[in-house]
Amino acid sequence: MAVPGKFNKLHITKIVEFGVYLHADDLGEILLPMKWVPDKCKPDDEVEVFVYFDSSDRLIATTMKPYAVVGDFAFLKVNAVNDVGAFLDWGLEKDLLLPYREQKYKVEQDNWHVVHVFSDDKGRIAASTVLEKYIDTETSELTIGQEVDLLLYAASDLGFKAIINNRYEGVIYANEVFQQLKRGQKLKGYIKFVRDDGKVDLTLYKSGYIDKIDELSEKVLSELANAEGFLPLNDKSSPEEIYLALGMSKKNFKQSIGKLFKLRSITIDDTGIRLVNDKQD
Repeated sequence: MAVPGKFNKLHITKIVEFGVYLHADDLGEILLPMKWVPDKCKPDDEVEVFVYFDSSDRLIATTMKPYAVVGDFAFLKVNAVNDVGAFLDWGLEKDLLLPYREQKYKVEQDNWHVVHVFSDDKGRIAASTVLEKYIDTETSELTIGQEVDLLLYAASDLGFKAIINNRYEGVIYANEVFQQLKRGQKLKGYIKFVRDDGKVDLTLYKSGYIDKIDELSEKVLSELANAEGFLPLNDKSSPEEIYLALGMSKKNFKQSIGKLFKLRSITIDDTGIRLVNDKQD
């Protein structure tokens, strides 16, 4: 059976002037308009489509790929706001509705927000910023050291909150962040600890990475993060330039960037040093 808000593989039942009809079991036939019909298709061919509701609340199919499907967390832009709610750009011709009842805080046109895409009891597809309703608190399957996909959704006094594997949430502590982070950013991370209450501590680095960074190297990383990931310094810079920027000797600077380069935390070229987003041992 076809599922609205998801990708479905459906068979063509008939071809008409304005498109093709697809067999969707209990949902009947769903139109795939001609502008999205693959070349040289014929009846009984299988087509992978995304099924959603058009502006008249009729099911329709498309081969366009939305930025998120039902069940996903995503960082989306607000295209418009009216008396019904906000309308988000999710990569399709019809925007995704963020109803007022699903807004944890006021949203405005042209702003970006992390939302959860869901379908209601009538199958209608919408978005929500009340993320906690859709976060799984049963985290027992997560293990220390496990690599996970993260979506950053909020900053706090502790650090950054992140969606884990499109399902759970966790915290990256600010004192363990050595790169610039921003809301909506996707990146790899690791499970640092799973607490008895199910809450999850995260790290952006493999086990042992933090222990390998001394105080001076940490200072270089911190200054890089504050400078949007780049400093116009390298081993050819003068001692005066280095001390003015970092308050350390050229010898200590060279040792620090050498260590960070070996850890693949930075790159070094003729213009300076840059942070590397994904750090591996």
